[in-house]
Amino acid sequence: MKVIEHIRNAKDPLISFELVPPPRGQSINDILHTMEILASLNPPWIDVTSHSSVAYFHEKPDGSIQKKIFRKRPGTLGICGIIQNRFKIDTVAHILCLGFTREETEDALIELNFLGVHNVLALRGDAPNFKKEIRPDRTVNQYAVDLVAQLREMREGNFIENIEDSKPLDFGVGVACYPEKHFEAANLKTDIQYLKQKVEAGADYVVTQMFFDNKKYFDFCGQVREAGIQVPLVPGIKILKSVAQLKSLPKSFSIDIPAELSDEVLENPQHALEIGKRWAYQQAEELLNRGEKVVHFYVLNDVDAVTDVVRKLRR
Repeated sequence: MKVIEHIRNAKDPLISFELVPPPRGQSINDILHTMEILASLNPPWIDVTSHSSVAYFHEKPDGSIQKKIFRKRPGTLGICGIIQNRFKIDTVAHILCLGFTREETEDALIELNFLGVHNVLALRGDAPNFKKEIRPDRTVNQYAVDLVAQLREMREGNFIENIEDSKPLDFGVGVACYPEKHFEAANLKTDIQYLKQKVEAGADYVVTQMFFDNKKYFDFCGQVREAGIQVPLVPGIKILKSVAQLKSLPKSFSIDIPAELSDEVLENPQHALEIGKRWAYQQAEELLNRGEKVVHFYVLNDVDAVTDVVRKLRR
């Protein structure tokens, strides 16, 4: 089932989750253990993130320096297939523009379709720290709106190469938004116009970047609706678990952490996780009480903390 169908058909509040593939060289067992826990919470769908290649410099035994390019976290397609087919939970594969050609994207979408995965989140992605050489016969999507357009074409059975009697790949398509503005956007109004373009290109729903201040989310929702965007918005929540995350989360995701939360964590660092869980619970409870149909949890490696909050919400 597509995400949009889950949302439209929901009679009770929905709780969805987002997972990150393990680093290259690590076992799949941790993800399987996490999935066993999350499956017990009956999520309507689970997102799996994607990661492009990065460059790093490696010193060889002879002392020379060699640049290597590789993906730190491969495995998105395989993990999606496991979740969809072993756990029977609808899965949303994150698909990136930057770092991949349109031809590579088309191949990935075909593989996802073969795996029975019919939901994707179309993202621009972070800019690679190296310049990828693109063959003259390859093309790229520069922005998420371009990727959504490619997905729309595939929904209609149109592939990059003209293929006779090609079959449509009818994916449900989500896109991302930023209640506190994408860091590259000039202002929030401009950012919302970019979001509107993605929706008009064919996106079914929108999921937010994590946020810790519900007021900012509700204000953002008002501006989004005023701009004429009517597709469902899915609020995303992350449980803050340590003092270190007071710096790392704003740096990595360009978000603001309310002073009330940061002050309490700094005053009681040994209880940071419990404070974070309580804050996330209060956020989720307010969102659901205000009529939100879904709350999306960014799990990362905090499955036990997320489980505690979700079970409390369902009491």
